[in-house]
Amino acid sequence: MAPNTTTVDDTTQQFERLDLKKLAREVGCSYQVFPKETLPPLQPFEHTDPGHLGDPEKKSLYDNAEKIFDVTPCLGTEIQGIQLSQMTEQQKNDLALLAAERGVVFFRNQDIDAYDLVEFGRKFGNHVHQTFGYPPNLPELVSVFYNDPDTTKFFRAKSADEGWHSDITFEEQPAGLTFLKMDTIPEVGGDTLWASAYEAYDRLSEPMQKFLEGLEAIHTGLYHANKAKMEGVFIRREFIETKHPVIRVHPVTGWKGLYVQPGFTKEIVGVTKAESDNILKFLYNHVS
Repeated sequence: MAPNTTTVDDTTQQFERLDLKKLAREVGCSYQVFPKETLPPLQPFEHTDPGHLGDPEKKSLYDNAEKIFDVTPCLGTEIQGIQLSQMTEQQKNDLALLAAERGVVFFRNQDIDAYDLVEFGRKFGNHVHQTFGYPPNLPELVSVFYNDPDTTKFFRAKSADEGWHSDITFEEQPAGLTFLKMDTIPEVGGDTLWASAYEAYDRLSEPMQKFLEGLEAIHTGLYHANKAKMEGVFIRREFIETKHPVIRVHPVTGWKGLYVQPGFTKEIVGVTKAESDNILKFLYNHVS
């Protein structure tokens, strides 16, 4: 969840908790709400990543987990035997550092529900999407339904390599972390793929790295805006276009990572359209 300045009240104690997993099975995505409420533009703010408070050895995690292992050499770590719902503040700090280093961290068999997960995520920041529907009283939560006709249509119209994205990069201060909770999982398939921006940068030649480090790219939420208008969905906050470096430096690790993706990157700044298109095509193919 990306940090921002949208204020959201603590909903977990004020409202009856819905069984979202049961609702999804019974009524699909129709339980979501789409409030016609205008949200103010996000304002720049100072954010301190909890990973800065993490222990480099992450003892609070390693000393209390049943097992911790890397899923691949460069990306992904799985932690077994720790419940997110029971994490101490130091464990959350160490988790933020581990996620910054490993890109994605997996937890199985968790007892945390969507309401507590939203509260858990607020330590790291929060973001309310401009158009997405959400469960009643949980505006920070985005529900994805594999059997929703719009979702099916979207993925059938695209090849797998067009799906790579980093969340909400069109914002001036985009997501540092995103929490993904799987409620209903198919017996076969349905895997979510992950890619390492660090590894993508490291595998470029040194001349290409230096070339890209001098470039910036425009990121846009135009796709979401056009989709909302076409479907008659109220746009609660206007989508913006934002300029970001093509190579970003992670504020916690100091490591460089490739920061373009077909989901939201529109163009490279300061070059011709033909040059921009070819640079981006090369980088997208490089990631996939």
